[in-house]
Amino acid sequence: MNTNTLIKTIALVALPLLTLGQAAKPVSLPLVSGKDAAVVGTAYGKVRGYIHNGIFTFKGIPYAKAKRFMAPSKPDSWTGVRSSMSYGPVCPLMDPTTTVNDESEFVFHHDWGYPNEDCLRLNIWSKGVNDGKKRPVMVWLHGGGHTAGSSQELPSYDGENISKKGDVVLVSINHRLNILGFLDLSAYGDQYKASPNNSVHDMIAALQWVKANIAGFGGDPDNVTIFGQSGGGGKVNTLLNTPSAKGLFSKAIIQSGGLGLQFNDQTITRRISALVLEEFNLNPGQVDSLQSVPFEKLAAAGKKAIQKVQAQLTKEGKPLGPFGWSWAPVLDGNLLPYQPVSAEAKAISANIPLLIGSTKNEFAPFFGMGAGPVNSMADVRNALTKQYGDKADAYIAAVKKAYPETQKPEDFLNIDDMFRRSAIKMADLKAASPAPVYMYLFTWQSPVVDGKYKSLHCMEIPFVFDNIGRCEEMTGGGKEAYVLADKMSQSWINFARTGNPGHKGLPSWKPYTPQNGAAMLFDNQCVEKTHHDKDILAIAPDRAL
Repeated sequence: MNTNTLIKTIALVALPLLTLGQAAKPVSLPLVSGKDAAVVGTAYGKVRGYIHNGIFTFKGIPYAKAKRFMAPSKPDSWTGVRSSMSYGPVCPLMDPTTTVNDESEFVFHHDWGYPNEDCLRLNIWSKGVNDGKKRPVMVWLHGGGHTAGSSQELPSYDGENISKKGDVVLVSINHRLNILGFLDLSAYGDQYKASPNNSVHDMIAALQWVKANIAGFGGDPDNVTIFGQSGGGGKVNTLLNTPSAKGLFSKAIIQSGGLGLQFNDQTITRRISALVLEEFNLNPGQVDSLQSVPFEKLAAAGKKAIQKVQAQLTKEGKPLGPFGWSWAPVLDGNLLPYQPVSAEAKAISANIPLLIGSTKNEFAPFFGMGAGPVNSMADVRNALTKQYGDKADAYIAAVKKAYPETQKPEDFLNIDDMFRRSAIKMADLKAASPAPVYMYLFTWQSPVVDGKYKSLHCMEIPFVFDNIGRCEEMTGGGKEAYVLADKMSQSWINFARTGNPGHKGLPSWKPYTPQNGAAMLFDNQCVEKTHHDKDILAIAPDRAL
């Protein structure tokens, strides 16, 4: 009996239990594991996963291999069947987590994983394998800027529920980050030609693996959507502007991904690499010695080099960006020949439909406007006057116009304009292309911890993945959250399937243009609005990432 038939048999056995006095207690399919439970062949050997709630699950599959600072290459083949039931290693972090804030950790519930530089792994969830079906494939790129994070970092990243609901194949990946993914050693020999963007090369290698192997996991290699949030959204935008990624995906979704509007200047990245060599008293001919430096020492040298370059740039009067200089994709003239705003870059992905948006509050609940405690509208006006001068009352009126439900004084001060403006700029760039762009804004307010976290950065991810119950600490797990997740996850599924996120559970959702300013606001009452917050953005300074 093959595993697809086994799942159907289990379902037929489990269903009668619902009528035998157990209807009040949800009955899930038993987990299936064992040597013949979930085996799929790949170009490099067979892998064995497990089946949970009817979803075939595979974790930690190697999609490539790479020496430090070198381009990725195909993974080693193996004989027999490779057990692939648990997450693989994550990229080492330059700032490993040693302490956390109790309350915010309760909300986010991180899984930090175990670090190893051999981290090129991917995970797959699918409703069927070896069945010849062509399900839409969704490849998730995790957040954390370009420096941190992993495919398992947040419980919201789990792909079981969205795979089950939408009959899609969900893939998530780990890849090199920070100094391992972006130390630019290209001036020191052809063997390091890829080093400025090894992180991006890794993602392309993962997409190539998907193209070649996903059919065995029930996926359609010609219908692949890449999507990601925060740094993951920035990675999506990078791939949209990468010539060698063309043909590896057909649709893209950017969630709070403002980090993708500009690639790093190579003159600066080479300054940093020279300073890293200097930290170890190495001359250019000794660059290979960096291969054997312990990661902790390499990370420390990278931090010192960045600090020195930041000081130099400040002295030279050059901008550092909202978060200072950081490891990120490099305009290297090789993998990335064009800045995202250029006509040449836009032409690469002209035929790729795009869904893009952000959350209403992002990081603003924690930063606000530096106002301190806000207990009255007088406090609001004082804070806004410090920020906007005589435009304080106009800003209050703009908030009431954009969000008529606003009542609490603090809610006038924690509306994000930075990620929102970045999303609009990306949508404007895309709008001139033949393929459509759809915009959204996630405005739902979480009730957890007395509503403190609002629509925080990352808050929409459990809704996209239909993971409300898995993320109750963030969502509260209430009925309204489940209803909205049903609508929002269906939009992402529909977009992956057809390139249009609309469905019968939502109002009409038009493609965005700079003229119509159309965006779907996801909340307890979903509504399409046009230019709803233009007055806010007209007053707030341009803080786009």
